[in-house]
Amino acid sequence: MKKPVLVILAAGMGSRYGGLKQIDALGSNGEPIIDFSIYDAHEAGFDKVVLIIRKEHEEAFRKNLTDKVSKHMEVEFAYQDLNDVPEGITVPEGREKPWGTTHALLACRNLDAPFAIINADDYYGKDAFRVIYNFLSNEVKDGEYGMVGYVLENTLTDHGTVSRAICERDENGFLQKIVECPKIAKDGDRAKLTNDDGKTWEPIAKGSVVSMNFWGFTPKIFEQCEPIFEEFIRKGVVENPMKCEHVIPTAIGTLLEQKACTVKVLTSNDRWFGVTYKEDKPYVVQCLKDYKDQGLYPFDLWK
Repeated sequence: MKKPVLVILAAGMGSRYGGLKQIDALGSNGEPIIDFSIYDAHEAGFDKVVLIIRKEHEEAFRKNLTDKVSKHMEVEFAYQDLNDVPEGITVPEGREKPWGTTHALLACRNLDAPFAIINADDYYGKDAFRVIYNFLSNEVKDGEYGMVGYVLENTLTDHGTVSRAICERDENGFLQKIVECPKIAKDGDRAKLTNDDGKTWEPIAKGSVVSMNFWGFTPKIFEQCEPIFEEFIRKGVVENPMKCEHVIPTAIGTLLEQKACTVKVLTSNDRWFGVTYKEDKPYVVQCLKDYKDQGLYPFDLWK
């Protein structure tokens, strides 16, 4: 089996945050969160990273990130292109929003090794990379995938609602179902959700496991996701031409319904964090500083 590769989803713009937050300086030495993820992955054993970006952002990524990382890891770019759609599909005039993370995943469809795939602007913790690297090195097979799940309460923000995919598992720890919850909020030390824009709320079981888009796949996933994405986009360009998007948890949910794959839920007790809203930034900056002060990271990650 080929050595696992790290793939990072870095083509989205982050509409709630505004701007190119994937390379926003948050660390005490000017690092974006993606820097810490690549560092943790390298420490876990990964020595190649593929960044899925928009072509027009390549120069910014090279300048702010990959010129320093490439001295320690092999770096490649893959490009999420709005016009990379199935034959017969016309991109709606005026559409700028990418087609979602399932489409981004397909941008690296030429990859020929098992791989982990993560979001660029999320901090996952060191343990998650060790867990997924071990899984990709020893367990993953075509159609037998993995994901790192997080305790829901460890992923919330004080500054608004978040979208989360709640994972239902069987007694052996395999994913049975993914429930997409677009509006979840903190409720003391627990969480609650609304399906009617906040008119009514219902509690979520404490300790529920959620997907934070940290998956382990083989290249088989590309041929499995292509027909799912094609079916989605043929409907989407008619029903919601400007905003429709398809995400990896939804694709995996479809494959589970089809009994086309299994997904082992690998858990991490690390706290996930990210800058969902601009108001989250001071907290993230402080967390990263604290981790350096505790010796988890050197001041200069790539010296």
